[in-house]
Amino acid sequence: MFSFEPARFPPAPGVYLMKDGQGRIIYVGKAKSLRARLASYFVAPERLTPKTRIMTVKIASIDILRTTTEKEALLLEESLIKKHRPRYNIVLRDDKKYILYKLDAAADYPRLTTTRTLVRDGSLYFGPFTSAFAARETWRAIHRLFPLRRCKDAAFRKRQRPCLYFDMGRCLAPCVRPVPVEEYRRMVRQVELFLSGRAGELTAQLEEAMHQAADKLEFERAAGYRDLLGAVRQTLERQAAVLPGGTDQDVLALVQTPAGLALGLIFVRQGRVIGRKAFTWPGLDLSEGPEVVVSFLPQFYGPGRLIPPRILLPWPVKDAALAEVLGERRGGKVHLAAPRDATDKKLLELARENALAEIAEAVTPDPACRLKAALHLGREPARIECVDISHLAGQEMRAGQVVFEAGEPKAEDYRVYALPRSEGTGDDYRALAEWLERRLESGPPWPDLVLIDGGRGQLAAVAEAMRRAGQEALFELAAIAKAGRAKGELNDQIFRPGRKNPLPLPPGSPELLFLQRLRDAAHRFVLGRQRRVRNRQAIQSELLSLDGVGPRTARLLWERFGSLAAMATAGEAELAALPGVGARRAARLAAALARLAPGSARGPAASAEAAEGPQAEG
Repeated sequence: MFSFEPARFPPAPGVYLMKDGQGRIIYVGKAKSLRARLASYFVAPERLTPKTRIMTVKIASIDILRTTTEKEALLLEESLIKKHRPRYNIVLRDDKKYILYKLDAAADYPRLTTTRTLVRDGSLYFGPFTSAFAARETWRAIHRLFPLRRCKDAAFRKRQRPCLYFDMGRCLAPCVRPVPVEEYRRMVRQVELFLSGRAGELTAQLEEAMHQAADKLEFERAAGYRDLLGAVRQTLERQAAVLPGGTDQDVLALVQTPAGLALGLIFVRQGRVIGRKAFTWPGLDLSEGPEVVVSFLPQFYGPGRLIPPRILLPWPVKDAALAEVLGERRGGKVHLAAPRDATDKKLLELARENALAEIAEAVTPDPACRLKAALHLGREPARIECVDISHLAGQEMRAGQVVFEAGEPKAEDYRVYALPRSEGTGDDYRALAEWLERRLESGPPWPDLVLIDGGRGQLAAVAEAMRRAGQEALFELAAIAKAGRAKGELNDQIFRPGRKNPLPLPPGSPELLFLQRLRDAAHRFVLGRQRRVRNRQAIQSELLSLDGVGPRTARLLWERFGSLAAMATAGEAELAALPGVGARRAARLAAALARLAPGSARGPAASAEAAEGPQAEG
């Protein structure tokens, strides 16, 4: 157990990283005073929460990073948690940004679009909407009610005739028709009222416009307002119930469940509930609540997310640095409020009920959390890497490595390793041993489990390479091999070191399906990357076959344009701008490249590259 010496730690703000005996980061925290905060962990066990008692036993060392302010410590803590995903931190599995509506209010003829990122460009944003399907259905309903333009700015400027939406009566076609800007602006303001939840103001405006048109004997126009008014009322009736107050706020509540501690979040806009979300952390209880809330807020309300002016919490949170960071991200003050009246308590209860309802609707538990028992591992595998070898008749040997954390792909950590010592051999065992050497050279973060696409032989090759490197205990190993079909399912077999027979995972079990998902992701990834290499080499050969194109010119073309399609469409002026390529040579080069363009007689490799497109990783 770690021996805490207060004199080793300064009474200054900063971040501390707790590590276990293997050097892995198990917890990241921030403090206004590092000495005082760390001292609070090393007290009598009965004064600690259950999770903290377990964690402190595993601490082998503590590293610190000093900062000048508590706010800097908060930002550094957030980035380190996202990077290392320590086992004992509150880490969001689902931290994706939700759908927002964006209205470019600065344009003469704004269009309504959906986005997941808030950019401070003067546009108006509405949301968030946790259900992308529901958000897009509402977007379609808005366009049925209000004939806004849909085309992008580039198409809007170049269009010669109205599109189909104009013929359907769902666009005013300001791209080619003389639509008065004020008339269009009036419609945009109605859309703003609709999305802001200001139903009373919108319906009052529509009723007044309907009566004015009728008084002027413009009965057709009055009928249009009447139909629009009815459609708006019908749409608003289907939305969530209105709550008193009419303010924008998010409401966060905690509730204890058999699955662990659950956090419920509801989004209230203009007093109307527009969405909900729930998060769970197994093994935690309400005693961890304050830490959960303080860790959750900066992770969830990250940059580019729409933050309301008020966030209602179960209890007061007096953290000036946290409020300052959220305020900077919002572009205005953010009030972290505790319940003050019956309305706030009702909202908190609603958030608790929504959390329980969403957890009840959730699918079966994450199979990644059940691999410890299924594979007889020493611990739950938080980080899993899967490796697959790919080659073509022994050439272009590549090892593709995909990474899953918390049961989900982490595409930014995907890697492809070239294996020069195995080139030309076609030997998968040798290739896997060479991959392991490269992987050890890459360094941490280390996986808890490595899954190998192959059988007992491939598993033994990696285990032996680990033994020679003296790293047998660095991470666990398993292998997955195809073994025919049974009842329509792939009856794959899972092997572990030290076992002659495969593990008894039944076909179709969640654990086996999850491992198959890993294997398939690795196979797709490495195969796609290897195909790109082969296609590029084929195109490189085609380039070198052109008159006047040598290795230097071919390299310049690749570095400047990146693809054969871009080369073929480049003008002579762009080609002449390349070092060493004059105007006369650029003219010959442009004509030659046009013959190699995708779809031409000499461009089969390029066509293959264009058809393949970017690889879906994971």
